[in-house]
Amino acid sequence: MKPLRIAVAKGRLEEKTLVLLEKMGLDCTGAKDKGRKLILPIDKGRLELVLAKAPDIVTYVEHGVCDMGIVGKDTIMETAQSLYEVMDLGVGCCRMMLAAYKDRDFYHGFGIKTVATKYPNIARAFFESKDMDVSIVKIEGSVELAPLLGLADGIVDIVETGSTLRANGLEEKELIAHLSARLVVNIASMKMRKEEIDKLISRLRLALADDKEGEKK
Repeated sequence: MKPLRIAVAKGRLEEKTLVLLEKMGLDCTGAKDKGRKLILPIDKGRLELVLAKAPDIVTYVEHGVCDMGIVGKDTIMETAQSLYEVMDLGVGCCRMMLAAYKDRDFYHGFGIKTVATKYPNIARAFFESKDMDVSIVKIEGSVELAPLLGLADGIVDIVETGSTLRANGLEEKELIAHLSARLVVNIASMKMRKEEIDKLISRLRLALADDKEGEKK
């Protein structure tokens, strides 16, 4: 049988995933000296770790070329269509916020507000839930620039410490969602390879529980 494939974002999430896999008792030697490889053998080839960009992880899992994926909740909210979100891994914690100038009431007035964001779908859903008509501007770089340049009244973005907001005269106005890394599973894989996936999820839960107990001590 072909190995289970788990897609994960390169960088910090990749490193945290490898730590978790090792705590599960899996042999991650094949992922240590990866060079430029993007598909890494885990546990003597019984698993494969696929390194990809966050939005692509959702695509690979939805299309079934990867059975599972580890990706931020923000990416799921922004891009996902049809997959199972099965577990909050409790790592990479941050929050999606509406932010605006510190000394201004974002909701004041009757004019249509302009909001800059890297996450137009999340922003649109948030304001639709409030029955607000807003103009959304997609920004790829530092969204904090948009209010400073007079392009937007506020921003929707990920906030971890809030230091960048404060440094640019902005503040958090309203929480949209708490974010963290989530385990997602392809719908067909969950049916066809249920026993394998359930065992892996159970071992992952135990590793996370042991990790939390270690932090308490």
